[in-house]
Amino acid sequence: MSKIEWTEQTWNPVTGCTKVSPGCKYCYAETMSKRLQAMGSPGYENGFQLSILPERLKQPYLRRKPTMYFVNSMSDLFQDGVPEEFIEKVMQVIEETPHHTYQILTKRSKNMRDFFLNRKVPDNAWLGVSVEDKKYGKPRICDLIEIKAKTRFLSVEPLLEDLGRIRLKGIHWVIVGGESGVGARPMKEEWALKVKSQCLNAGVDFFFKQWGAWGSDGVHRNKKANGRKLQGQTWNEMPKALIAVG
Repeated sequence: MSKIEWTEQTWNPVTGCTKVSPGCKYCYAETMSKRLQAMGSPGYENGFQLSILPERLKQPYLRRKPTMYFVNSMSDLFQDGVPEEFIEKVMQVIEETPHHTYQILTKRSKNMRDFFLNRKVPDNAWLGVSVEDKKYGKPRICDLIEIKAKTRFLSVEPLLEDLGRIRLKGIHWVIVGGESGVGARPMKEEWALKVKSQCLNAGVDFFFKQWGAWGSDGVHRNKKANGRKLQGQTWNEMPKALIAVG
C-alpha cells in the first residue's frame, strides 16, 4: 500500500526528475531517491537523475485486484527526456489493464497536452496537473482542460499562496495540501478554504491531504501532529466513477 492518502499503489516505470517551478524546491522524491540509492535499491542507481525502467512495465499485469495506481510518484512521465515511444508503452499497459485506475500527475502540462493532441486518453487514466501558485501552477489548468480525458484533477500541493479564482469547469477532483519536510513553507488556512469553497460551489470533489509541517495556527510542528482536518472536518472526496468528457 502507498503512504499517499489519495491512492493505493505507486508505479514508477520512470524515476528521477528536474526542478521546473517553486513547488519543486523541497521535492520529497529527490530526498527519497537519494536514500534509496544509498540503500542500493534497484532503479535508483542514478539517484535522482532520469532513468527509464522498461522492466517495470509488466508490474500492473501481475496484479489482478483492481487497484488505484499513482503513476511515477518518483518522477514526471512528461518531463523532457522521456521518449514518446516509452510514454506510448506506458499508455498501452494502462489500456490493457482496464481493471486498474491510473492517476498521472505532471508539472509539464504542455508536454502532456501535446502528447495527447492526436492520441486517445485511456478511459481508466486520470490526468492531473500540479497547481502550487499563480505564476507557474494556474496556467497548467488551461493545458489540462484542452485534453479530452474522462477524469481531470488538480494537485494543489504544496499550496504556496492564495490562488484567487481558479478554473474548475471540466475539472472533476481537487487535492489540497501543505508542504512537509525540512524547510517547508507554511500554508494559510484561508488559502485552502478558498479552494474548498470554489470546489463545493462548482460540484467538484475536494480532498484535503495534509497540513504538512505547519498547522492552521501558524505553528511549525510535523505532519502527524497537524493532521488532515480542515476546520475540524476531514475531506476525502474522490471521483466515484470515470466521468464523461466535459
